[in-house]
Amino acid sequence: MSVSYTIGEELTVGFQQLWPLVALPIAVAVLAYLVFRRSPDSRSASTRSRRLLFASRVLVVVLLVGAAMGPFTVQTQETPGEPSVTLLTDESDSMAVYGNATDDLVADIEAAGVPVTRATVGSGTDSRIGDGISANLRENGTVVVLSDGQVTEGRPLSVAAEEARRLNATVNAVELPPRRTERAVSMTGPSTTSVGIPAEFTATVDGVGSESPVEVEIRIDGEVVETRTVAPGEPLSVSHTFEEIGSHRVTATISGDDIYAENDVFYRSVRVVEKPDVLYVSSGGYPLEGYLNSLYDVTNASSVPDDLEDYAAVVVQDTPANRLGNVSSLQEFVINGGGLAVVGGENAYENGGYDQSPIASTLPVRVGNATGGTADIVLLVDISGSAREGQSIQKAVALDVLDQLDDDNRVGVVAFSHVVYRIADLQPLSTSRERTADRIRRLQSVGGTDIANGLRGADELLGNREGTIILLSDGQTEFGPPTAVATQLGREGTRVISVGAGERVNEQTMRRIAEASGGSYFAADETNRLRLLFGGTSRRFEGENLTIVTQNTFITSGVELTANPERANAVAVKPGADYQVATADGTPAIASWRFGLGRVVSLTAYEEDGTLGGLLEPPDSLVVTKSVNYAIGDPARTRTGVTSVGDARVGRPTEFTYRGSSRPDAEGVTFRQVSEEQYRGEFTPQEQGFGELLDTEYAANYPVEYGSFGRSPELPAAVETTGGRSFGLEDGDRIAAQAKQQSTRVRTVEETWDWLAVLAALLVFVTEVVARRVQVYRGRSSLESGLP
Repeated sequence: MSVSYTIGEELTVGFQQLWPLVALPIAVAVLAYLVFRRSPDSRSASTRSRRLLFASRVLVVVLLVGAAMGPFTVQTQETPGEPSVTLLTDESDSMAVYGNATDDLVADIEAAGVPVTRATVGSGTDSRIGDGISANLRENGTVVVLSDGQVTEGRPLSVAAEEARRLNATVNAVELPPRRTERAVSMTGPSTTSVGIPAEFTATVDGVGSESPVEVEIRIDGEVVETRTVAPGEPLSVSHTFEEIGSHRVTATISGDDIYAENDVFYRSVRVVEKPDVLYVSSGGYPLEGYLNSLYDVTNASSVPDDLEDYAAVVVQDTPANRLGNVSSLQEFVINGGGLAVVGGENAYENGGYDQSPIASTLPVRVGNATGGTADIVLLVDISGSAREGQSIQKAVALDVLDQLDDDNRVGVVAFSHVVYRIADLQPLSTSRERTADRIRRLQSVGGTDIANGLRGADELLGNREGTIILLSDGQTEFGPPTAVATQLGREGTRVISVGAGERVNEQTMRRIAEASGGSYFAADETNRLRLLFGGTSRRFEGENLTIVTQNTFITSGVELTANPERANAVAVKPGADYQVATADGTPAIASWRFGLGRVVSLTAYEEDGTLGGLLEPPDSLVVTKSVNYAIGDPARTRTGVTSVGDARVGRPTEFTYRGSSRPDAEGVTFRQVSEEQYRGEFTPQEQGFGELLDTEYAANYPVEYGSFGRSPELPAAVETTGGRSFGLEDGDRIAAQAKQQSTRVRTVEETWDWLAVLAALLVFVTEVVARRVQVYRGRSSLESGLP
């Protein structure tokens, strides 16, 4: 058994064992007997002399016993290391806007006495910054990155930062002021669409060095359709309806004096195909039939036939299960990639016996309680210093969110700043609502902001369960990146619903966190929509008309809803499905999901007369169109030839899909079969513009390197994660000082002192014996012992 005592913060003293203490009283007793016993000889030493002798011998015994106990000390010491700096230089093309200042920075660091090792982590159009950082990490080392952080290949900076943190290495960055202006235009839009169906294209401009607006020109088949001056980051959208089958060309162009001309134009090739063939199954006479005929080539049927090969999607309206027809054929059709839209009514869902039919497993909804259910939910509340000003707002929002949740939900609470605090474990709200609310009211703001750490803490509270994290924050995180953690949560089946709460909310960060996990973002005044997801029948949603539940999906993006159908089938959204739109009283109106390779939409709001309550009239009709288009998916899915081409970039391998009865043949392309009559190939465009592959036109755009300029937000996030710093070009001496500090190692040193106790005992004994011999020599004692 050992014993120790800490003195201050850096020194601990103690003994390794205590049993030698048992010998101490025995030794003292024996010494007392030997020293104080009286000799019959009258010439014995005096009592005073005997006491001095006894004291010296007791001291010797104490020192020897102390040595046997193993005295030791433990002390924290700093050991200077060999400081060095690894300077990672990005020489890729996107760095041209900053000029070259590497040599001056290296000279300043080495002038401060720290050697510099230089490594290049990017060149030309290849920016593997994350890989470069990981390859140059050393334990307790310092890495300085001279880069804009725009990664085009390899591992993300967030992964490299986690590797650095495990090695106690520091990633630092040098902030570079842009010296030249550079802008790039990009465009999104469909690569395949159908005749007569509106297609939307959106152009945006990214750049650095100037915030002034720039003119963007959009052309379709060489004709200018839109010209407008936009600011960097501002979208410019155009809607166009193609009336001719075949390939069409869309370009977005900007003009201006900058470094690269390649990124001043963006190309998009659009393949327009015939209207998709849609099978419409109903008893007939509904307005939806005419609406579908205006968009697609529709075939009417009273039930599902055995053969569905010719159709892109099947739309079923108000049909009971016993009249659906061949449900097995319909399921196989969806599993193999076909689309299905099931529209409700008086004869569908709970009224049509769907819960007893095989069709039930295909649908994204189940017949039953229309709202709520049981879920594991963690309220993750930001109590950091950045949220201090809006702390009262956050508490109010948290309490409001708690009020939305039904009693059957299991709810826990985690608070976070730069550390995580478990406030309440997962418990049913039926027994813990007031207690949980009281703990939320008592929260106090403290410390910095680390949303990523907060998400990890919420995940730990969920344990092995899949659940939902409701994040309440202003999004002003000082560490990062939280999106990497949110992405991992999404892969594990946990979604994050982010709620922007505070006086200055970073909506972009909050949206990214939600989207990364497959969740949604709500503003603080939109939390009543949580009733739609978790409210239950006791806490119903109340609105004025149809309400979008999940924003910015394919179905809900750009949609405006004003209709208010009088009825809706009694259904609940299944776990894993997307709850798109709700009725005014919170009943699911539109839900969707993927089933096998296909897509299924349930539209359950309706009117008794089959008019769908205004959903077939603008602006609400767009949600019906997009719902059916979602089910259809790729309108060229069943056609032969090249069915899809990835985002083709000059110099980068691009994958494409080919459908046909035999393996295609193209020069320089290797194909692999991925399924029956489906092949994948890969090619590398060498020129920017429009090209042709196996009789199919494609668009190849500038390399990714020319698409993003300026400092990536992922770089400062990586610096924060590793405890690093951001330096300026004139901070060579500060970089050297940090390298010296980082190389200094703190270690614990343990030393034993038994030898010192033995040496002290020997010195005491020898000194006492010598002193008595001197007494005899000087004649001060006539006793042989030397005692007077």
